Amino acid sequence: MSFADYLLLFFCMGLVTYVPRWLPLLYLSHRRLPQWLVDWLSLIPVAILSSLLAPIVLADNARNIDLTQPQLLVAAPTLIFALKTKSLGGTVLVGMLLYWLAGLLQQTTAIAL
Repeated sequence: MSFADYLLLFFCMGLVTYVPRWLPLLYLSHRRLPQWLVDWLSLIPVAILSSLLAPIVLADNARNIDLTQPQLLVAAPTLIFALKTKSLGGTVLVGMLLYWLAGLLQQTTAIAL
């Protein structure tokens, strides 16, 4: 392929990527959406985050459900902290601290065995 072909391919890939994002934005930017649609759309980030986290938290590497995963043991208190404080930074710090402590505990028990 020549340089012009690659340039055309790059341009077309950009169009295919951004036009589907721009069209709804341009079309809906001057319209008022019904409240039921706004409420429904507000659930999308939660659904996406849940679908990304559920396999990591609930399953092991072989995709078998394992309720003794350190990720699950850390996620529960982190979720409780997040619901009580509504602090994103605090939640991240608590989650990282608890995950670090879970790793230390796991190493300590592996060494003891």
